[in-house]
Amino acid sequence: MDVSVREAVPGDAHRICDVHPAPIKGLAGQSYTEEQVAAWAHDRDPNDYAIVSEDTYFVVAEDETAVIGFGWLKLDAGEYFQTEVEGEITAIYIHPSVTGQGIGSRIYTELETQAIRQNIASLGLWASLNAVPLYEAQGYENVAEHEHIHEHQDGIELTPVEMAKQSIQ
Repeated sequence: MDVSVREAVPGDAHRICDVHPAPIKGLAGQSYTEEQVAAWAHDRDPNDYAIVSEDTYFVVAEDETAVIGFGWLKLDAGEYFQTEVEGEITAIYIHPSVTGQGIGSRIYTELETQAIRQNIASLGLWASLNAVPLYEAQGYENVAEHEHIHEHQDGIELTPVEMAKQSIQ
């Protein structure tokens, strides 16, 4: 399969919306309950993606016919991290039909390369339980597990893992 990773453009937002819930519905059930998966896999609004922003870098992975994954880097980390980091990997999502083919790692490499270009020395993220192995393979260490009330479904808690990579190159 021929897959390319490129910087996202505004016209990709609807295609990103289409792929975003697929890995949640297809893979998160290994680590979360049906109720948690349903809360997390809610409908998305294309305007929710900061594709055109000076504070983010957004990429898509696509094959010959469709967007099959995406990744999102914030150039400044949020204040919700327990450890000090400069930048933040906000998301990497890969369609379950192509999981395990190195596409997530390719997206991650593109985001980290951009972070290096921006002189960001450390990255943090909140990973779903099923995504922890991807980030560990990229050199991340677990910082803490958090109980997180999902913003779209009152009372539904998810457990993300805060992870950090203190020295990127």
